[in-house]
Amino acid sequence: MASRIALLPDHVANQIAAGEVIQRPASVVKELLENAVDAQAQTVQLIIKDAGKTLIQVIDDGMGMNSTDIRLAFERHATSKINIAEDLFALSTKGFRGEALASIAAIAHVETHTRTEEDEVSHCLKIEGSKVIDQTLSTQPKGTSIAVKSLFYNIPARRNFLKSDTVELRHIIDEFQRVALAHPEIKFLFFNNGSELFDLPPVGLRKRISGIFGAKWDNHLVPTEETTSLARLTGFVLKPEFAKKTRGHQFFFVNSRFIRSPFLHHAVSNAFEGLLKPGFHPGYFLYLSVDPKTIDINIHPTKTEIKFEEEQSIYAILRSAVKHSLGVFQVAPTLDFEQNTAFDVPYSFKEKTPIPPPIEVDSSFNPFHSSSQPSKPKKEEWEGILSGIQLDDPVIENDEIESLVAVPQTTRLFQLFHKYIVCPLQTSMLLIDQNRAHQRILYERFLGSITAKKGVSQQLLFPLKIALNPRQIEEYKQTKDILEALGFQIELKKDAMLEVTGSPDHCPPTKIESVLEHLLSGENTDRSIEHFSQADQIAKAMAKSLAIKTGDLLQLEEQQVLLDDFFGCKETSVSPFNKPIFITLDKREIEQKLS
Repeated sequence: MASRIALLPDHVANQIAAGEVIQRPASVVKELLENAVDAQAQTVQLIIKDAGKTLIQVIDDGMGMNSTDIRLAFERHATSKINIAEDLFALSTKGFRGEALASIAAIAHVETHTRTEEDEVSHCLKIEGSKVIDQTLSTQPKGTSIAVKSLFYNIPARRNFLKSDTVELRHIIDEFQRVALAHPEIKFLFFNNGSELFDLPPVGLRKRISGIFGAKWDNHLVPTEETTSLARLTGFVLKPEFAKKTRGHQFFFVNSRFIRSPFLHHAVSNAFEGLLKPGFHPGYFLYLSVDPKTIDINIHPTKTEIKFEEEQSIYAILRSAVKHSLGVFQVAPTLDFEQNTAFDVPYSFKEKTPIPPPIEVDSSFNPFHSSSQPSKPKKEEWEGILSGIQLDDPVIENDEIESLVAVPQTTRLFQLFHKYIVCPLQTSMLLIDQNRAHQRILYERFLGSITAKKGVSQQLLFPLKIALNPRQIEEYKQTKDILEALGFQIELKKDAMLEVTGSPDHCPPTKIESVLEHLLSGENTDRSIEHFSQADQIAKAMAKSLAIKTGDLLQLEEQQVLLDDFFGCKETSVSPFNKPIFITLDKREIEQKLS
């Protein structure tokens, strides 16, 4: 019987390895930037074209390679980082597997120029699909330049699975930011399609954070520091008021290597106990320095997961240090996030006797006169909202709808728990979630404005200027048409300042900055899907940001207007996020609970 097991050819083995290490253009960026850092570079340039699909180039002024090293660097399991197995437990470099360059060369066209300080000329090596095409001499400064072109050219299925340029660029920016945050002492430059996105000079960590995310971040940071025999912790946590529902600004670094750790994230979240609203996550930039012998980073191909020898102790150190920093900088918890401050009595008024207001009586008012009766919702409007209620034994009959129309509606509504609008019927009642109902109203209006491109805009008395970071600028370019269709009148100036002269009708001037920053954060839309879906996601994000919140006190007139607007919506059963807007409680159900 013939043997069925055979050794894979090198180019096939390299392509399989590439599938583990190189998942998208951002994976190439990560590997090349880390190699530049390991080469002791002081300046690193990243050049991207077409979100890395056409070109990814990293240029550094590091140690460089000689003619022998440049050939060996693209062989599998070739590395300068380790020599024996024990070296895995004393790693001080980013890479060590010796598979990254071989994997990249297996699925792209690679051109490398490199020169050491001792060499008079540089060496150039060209590889296509693991095959060496040419090796010559060239004239390049000290350091290494690696250009990766036509990524996945020989694996069309993998190339077809790549997302849109905007999505892939977002992943590239994420990887760039992680390396730049890990090494604030190195100068980093980032060019995308010929435009400069980042120019980060060598600075301290605090300045590096504000250089990436914007100058105002400097005021958001609370320093954290702790030194023990087991580990040293430095870095910053974000003040609780800047916490988000998404996990966008959580950065852990262990020995200057970015990692993901739900376990350590839980330690930080635990330290914020009592400071955050439910569902919100703290932001942080935390750096742990530990003995390399006490960790194992060789548990995942991308080296973003790590195993600690003293896991429980690291957890305790982290939690204690963050909690101490929040206490030292007087970040105090709010006792009740849902408290309605409208009823708070100012201290200066506590000893004063209240004066009853004067009452004026209109003796000519006749409540039974037709012109004096308040406006009532039409029967069709009630039928529209009630049509969505599905019950086996209907409890809302036509005569109940007639009774609702016959009685002044403003006398029948009341607010419950500062969250629900309660609407009593003849044999049942409706409980309407005010936040979700308003989300539905705003969503349909915003989506209609985007579709018709006729958003109503209100002019600002004074233009509002918002400083954008490079990532926000890229998001702005992708969403500019949709924002203008919503009603924003905006213009990006040369100094990276966004000038706002008008805003949508339902966006108060006080919320313009927070709404735009939320929309330009890149956390709301997936640009890999068609344009209409992008508009849909932006309309949802706007509705969520501007809707009446749980805890907001609504006057009777406001409750009535909200319900009248809600009755006019095309969809009344669920919110834009597919959550039920109202429920019914019928008389029999209440009586059964009391029986």
